[in-house]
Amino acid sequence: MRGFDTDQLRTFVTVADSGSLSAAAPRLFLSQSSVSEQLRKLEERAGVPLLTRGRKGAAPTPAGTRLLEHARRILALNDMALQELRGRVLEGELRLAVTDYFRPAEIAGMLRRLRERHPLLRLHVTVMKSAVIDATADMDAFDIGLSMRIVGTRGQAAARRGTLLRRESLSWVTAQGEAGNLPPVLPLVLLPDSCSLHQFVVKLLVRKHRHFEIAHSASGVAGLHLALAAGLGLSCLNASAIGPGVAPLDAAGQRRLGLPALPEAEFFLLPARRGEPDFIAAARHALAEQFG
Repeated sequence: MRGFDTDQLRTFVTVADSGSLSAAAPRLFLSQSSVSEQLRKLEERAGVPLLTRGRKGAAPTPAGTRLLEHARRILALNDMALQELRGRVLEGELRLAVTDYFRPAEIAGMLRRLRERHPLLRLHVTVMKSAVIDATADMDAFDIGLSMRIVGTRGQAAARRGTLLRRESLSWVTAQGEAGNLPPVLPLVLLPDSCSLHQFVVKLLVRKHRHFEIAHSASGVAGLHLALAAGLGLSCLNASAIGPGVAPLDAAGQRRLGLPALPEAEFFLLPARRGEPDFIAAARHALAEQFG
């Protein structure tokens, strides 16, 4: 009995993780029609529908959810076998520092898939502020740092080009339906002042002579979401960090509140340190593949 095609399984997993065929296509380096054809053939082989498709994207059916777990294990074993034959097995302890803002709703799943793909990798993850990651890059606090920089700003992070993973828009955000209720002195909800995004927002509003106060200081992005959803004020977030109950202000709302336009944010892996072991360099490459 012929089994599943691994290319089709990889397409299925990528679509499930991306949420739509259109979002998965560039990650797979395929056209959307090719993605659709691979999924059609996989469903024919499985004998049951694996995805539901609608205006909001694609989601696994109950059968698709069951296959998804098998597919991840099959692909992980396939990748591990190839890496082992090529002498590229990642075996060792890796300390990873990740900025709060990097895909907070997805990062746990991404790390789990990294462990599945590299089962001999002992991973220690610390969530840190970008400014702290940049400031301690030359120390021994971590092996690899995943940081964020604001496009167009100067500073230490801008000088460290590193490996670019993704670019996201920044938006002014508040609780859904609360934009019209903000007072003239803007109540800001931010992370502590060690956060690079906190520093950027404060400098920007001071430069634009826009009055504000720090209404709430959250310890992490999860606390920031709670404060924003509760209607405690206004913040600035990258696209993937906008959580449930929180919405970006539209152009009219920004003009009404006198808020300046925002640039984009870049997420990147810090560059290699001088004399970095081969294991860390290989791990950096694996992280760029997994997170990019």
